Amino acid sequence: MKRRTFIGTSAAASVGMLTSKTGNAMSPNENFPAELKNNINHSVCRWCYGKIPMEDFLKNLNDLGIKAMDLTGPEDWPLMKKYNIHASMCWGAGMGIQEGWNDPKLHEALIKDYAEVIPKVAEAGYTNLICFSGNRNGMDDQVGLKNCAEGLKQIMPIAEKHGVIIQMELLNSKVDHADYMCDHTEWGVELCKQLGSENFKLLYDIYHMQIMEGDVIRNIQEYHPYFGHYHTGGNPGRNEINETQELYYPAIMRAILKTGFKGHVAQEFIPTWEDKIAALKEGITICDV
Repeated sequence: MKRRTFIGTSAAASVGMLTSKTGNAMSPNENFPAELKNNINHSVCRWCYGKIPMEDFLKNLNDLGIKAMDLTGPEDWPLMKKYNIHASMCWGAGMGIQEGWNDPKLHEALIKDYAEVIPKVAEAGYTNLICFSGNRNGMDDQVGLKNCAEGLKQIMPIAEKHGVIIQMELLNSKVDHADYMCDHTEWGVELCKQLGSENFKLLYDIYHMQIMEGDVIRNIQEYHPYFGHYHTGGNPGRNEINETQELYYPAIMRAILKTGFKGHVAQEFIPTWEDKIAALKEGITICDV
C-alpha cells in the first residue's frame, strides 16, 4: 500500500555530508557517531524505502541502530519481530487519507474496521494506530470537527480497553493532500479536547505543518500534550533534512526533548541520494541530539 493513497558549510560538516564537484549531495561515509545517543526514540517510515525488500531493510535498520518502523500492518509484523523492530505507528484500519471520520456516512464501516484492528495492534504488543479526518468536500470545518468527534467517541472505549492510542495525522492541504480537513494544529487540538481521552492524540508531521502554518517549535512547546508522535521531512520537497532545506532539525528535536516526550520520531523524508540507507543514516544523525 502506497503512503500517498492510504494515507551552510558548517551545517554540512556537523552531519558529515559530502558534496560532489557539481554540488549535489553524495552519500556520507564518515564522521558519524559510533553509537546513537538515543535521547530521541528513532523510527523510519517504511513507504519511503519501499523499493528495498523488507528483510533487507530490516537488516539495515539493525545495522544503523534504528529500533522502530512506522506505517506497517499485520502482514509486516512477524518479520519485524524476527529482527526486533518495533511497529511504532500501525496502519491497517480505515479507508485512507481522503475518506475519513468527518463523513458520517462512513462511520459504521470505520467503527467496525477499527474495532477489529485495535485488538490486533494490542495483541501484537503495539500502541499507536493511525487515522485520518478525510477531505472537506465542501464541508464546513466545524461540522467536520463535530462529525469526527461523534464517530471517534464510539471507538475510544475499545482503544482505552486495549491500551491503543488512535492518532490523527496533521497533513498539509496546500501541496500534497488538497482539501484534507485536519490541516492545522488548532483544529486537531480542538478535536482532542472534545474527545477528552488520553487514547487520542495527534501525529504532528513537521514537514506538513511547516507548509501550513510554520512556527514549528512554538507549536510544539504550546501543544505538545496533544502530540503523540512526530514525522520529519525536508521542506520544500519532502527530501533530506540537511542544510538543503529550510528547517533546522537539531533545534526542533531539542524542543521535543524539552517537553518530556517519550514516543517516537520517525524519518519520513524521500531520499534523493543513490545510497538511500546513507541518506537515512544522515537524517538519524541530525536528529540524534
